[in-house]
Amino acid sequence: MSLRSPPPILSVRPSRALVDEPFEVSVENLPPGGPVTVRSLHRSEDGDDWEAYGRYVSDHSGKVSVSEDLSFGGTFSGKQPMALLWSMRPVPGSRSGLRLRKLKVTTPMLVNISVYRGHNDFRDQTPLASAVTERWYMAPGVHRVDIRQEEVQGTLFIPPGPGPFPGVLDIWGGWGGLLEYRSALLASRGFASLTVEYLKPGELQTDLEFSSFEAAFNILKDHPKVLSDRVGVLGSSAGSIVTLYLAAESTAVQPRCVVCISNANCYPHESGLSGIQHLLAKKFDKIRLDENNHEIWRGIGLALLDDAPYKVDMGKIRSPVLLVNGRDDQNWPVLETADRMAQVVGAAGKAHLLYRLDYPNTGHQIEPPFSPHFRATNLAIDGTKDKAILLWGGETKAHSEAQEDSWKKILSFLRQHLYCSPKAKI
Repeated sequence: MSLRSPPPILSVRPSRALVDEPFEVSVENLPPGGPVTVRSLHRSEDGDDWEAYGRYVSDHSGKVSVSEDLSFGGTFSGKQPMALLWSMRPVPGSRSGLRLRKLKVTTPMLVNISVYRGHNDFRDQTPLASAVTERWYMAPGVHRVDIRQEEVQGTLFIPPGPGPFPGVLDIWGGWGGLLEYRSALLASRGFASLTVEYLKPGELQTDLEFSSFEAAFNILKDHPKVLSDRVGVLGSSAGSIVTLYLAAESTAVQPRCVVCISNANCYPHESGLSGIQHLLAKKFDKIRLDENNHEIWRGIGLALLDDAPYKVDMGKIRSPVLLVNGRDDQNWPVLETADRMAQVVGAAGKAHLLYRLDYPNTGHQIEPPFSPHFRATNLAIDGTKDKAILLWGGETKAHSEAQEDSWKKILSFLRQHLYCSPKAKI
């Protein structure tokens, strides 16, 4: 009679989930007290491989639980239930300066999770067991609608159900292109969300004026599935300039609330968004390099802080504003900018409208939960083939914790102001 032990079994629960939902990874039927490596692997839509891994020791019953057990090294250490996602990085030998972003939200992010014998040389082994998990930005029933009008190019995501729903205009920063994944996730959490494209990839220049974003706001507000008096705006980085303008200076629209991630508020009043590239170029001498020749742009923003003509007048805000910033942001002086905005808002008697979340050891690129941390990535320069690697900042574990915490509080802020009473609980 054969006395062979049953083969190892690796499970991921749930195997299919939204990207902001946690999962549990466990392995059974391992030799008791044995060293193993648990690895995640993802092939991006750009064709690059990303991985994370932790080194574990099975317990007396031959089990490893990533949620409960300690990792003794790898891309993360300690008890880190979701580090197989947030500590992902390009596999050795990959191109430099990569960034992982979901381009097609109608398909899932597929992550293969495997377990290997021992703590070394796992890449040359056949895994003991594997499982594939699906991570979705777009929940079942979310409806995706292309918006193509003269002034507005974007995508509208409508939650499942009869509606109407609160709305969120989603404005990204200087990366360029039409990015849909955050809007898809917002719709999966109950908000009709319109994301707009206003920069081409690798360009800092746009011909659009603020009126184009006002038009986008009204497209969202006037949609039959949207509550017209409950529309907010969420902006990141350069997109926060537009967000703050709509909250403070627009006479055409009035957001119910706004969220700014990695805030900025400078622009040339006489030329609006079309002059941002020229405004930044005048301060390019303030760029410095770190020991890896990564570009640090903080000095540009510091040089612009005292230029009064180049700012949104925060004393005019009419709606609650939530600022979400990292204390180790190396791309823009977000804390100094937020401090100045708080002074202006306080002097105008509107301090009750401003809320702040400042996270230690957190960089510029604050993404939805469990997204990999990018300390520095490539950025194409002004539509040319030239690329620079920009330093965004942040330490992986702290940055990832900030992403998880801030997303919960952003959703709470939006629900409080777009669904419930006007007083936020952050």
